[in-house]
Amino acid sequence: MGKPIVAIVGRPNVGKSTFFNYVVGKRISIVEDTPGVTRDRVYADANWRGRSFTLVDTGGIEPESNDVILSQMREQANLAINMADVILFLTDIKQGVTSADHDIALMIRKSNKPIILVCNKADNYGKDPDELYEFYNLGLGEPHRVSSVNAIGIGDVLDVIYESLPPKSADEDETDVIKVAIIGKPNVGKSSLVNKILGEKRVIVSDIAGTTRDAIDSRFENEHGKYIFIDTAGIRKKNKVSENLERYSVMRSLLAVERADVCILMLDANEGVTEQDAKIAGEAHEAGKGIIIVVNKWDEYEKENGTLEKYKKDVYNKLAYLSYAPMLFISAKTGQRVNKLFELINSVASQNAMRVSTSVLNQVLNEAIAIVQPPTDKGRRLRIFYMTQGSTKPPTFIVFVNDKKLFHFSYERYLINQIRKEFGLTGTPVRMIVREKREKDV
Repeated sequence: MGKPIVAIVGRPNVGKSTFFNYVVGKRISIVEDTPGVTRDRVYADANWRGRSFTLVDTGGIEPESNDVILSQMREQANLAINMADVILFLTDIKQGVTSADHDIALMIRKSNKPIILVCNKADNYGKDPDELYEFYNLGLGEPHRVSSVNAIGIGDVLDVIYESLPPKSADEDETDVIKVAIIGKPNVGKSSLVNKILGEKRVIVSDIAGTTRDAIDSRFENEHGKYIFIDTAGIRKKNKVSENLERYSVMRSLLAVERADVCILMLDANEGVTEQDAKIAGEAHEAGKGIIIVVNKWDEYEKENGTLEKYKKDVYNKLAYLSYAPMLFISAKTGQRVNKLFELINSVASQNAMRVSTSVLNQVLNEAIAIVQPPTDKGRRLRIFYMTQGSTKPPTFIVFVNDKKLFHFSYERYLINQIRKEFGLTGTPVRMIVREKREKDV
């Protein structure tokens, strides 16, 4: 369910990251003329002809290498192949077909998934070069020539990807369904919460950490709305991720965060906030998702007067960047306060998608400037001309100023706090982009 996944695989240094960056429209993957720069999988959303999909860039595959780093990259690529709906096999037309290309072709054919063979670095316009025909020997059908650097032929490859994608799933275009990813360390009660909500044992529950190996989608509807709950495998520390299957689970969990509207960060009341909780929370925050902090097993926690407020304060101290996230104390086992989740989910999803008109936004901006004057540096004062909202999910505001260097982080934080004070925006990150504009252009 959710967006289909397209994995880019191939030997090191064939241009996978350049192709990836061009398609997603951002410089996400590091591009350098050195084999093996991309070690872990990198993923981002892409759209072609109105169809959205997740593109995964992988480290280069060296099938016969005993090098530790290269073997780990090979494992990462294997996991991407396992989870992909479509495989894009990128080769280098200048180097021709290598023995490694033959090995990779054999490996991906075993997946029984649609494979698109792409010959990169075909930098000249005109008829197909003779070198292209050698790639038919890989037995993967027609090779498609591209130049990722010069953006030649990429549209044609995207057309082939579009034709190869699986049929749309029921939830892919549904706008009234809220996707909720339940994230956290292993064994904090994520599966128990899903089972309590669904009223049935849809997800295997066990006291053994790591029982949930994949991200599992469960559709649910009640008087509050329609939801898809994504129960994710617990995200472990990297040094504890030893099995291939575990690495696969972490990737699925991070992808679940990417496609969610709201993330429920589950904490174990008895353990409090750990370093790993902070890492997981950071992933959701950086992805711009709506976030709710849920403290589970509250029925087991020893309490006295003021315990709740003291616990809240401690959590927000350790997760300072999530001060905007509402917190709920529950017991997934008994169902205590679980019903209160739905109103919170609806509210946070709405705030994450909130759009504010430019006129109202600039009224708030002018009032904020009147209360606290913009900073000065060496006699030069920051001038803020106006503000507009650039996007939602999360709410992102663009501020036009005379000099970006004068726009100090502390003043940005002040403006964001004023915006929150006026519009709420509970449970969602707020982004601010600063752009320079000459005064005569305003």
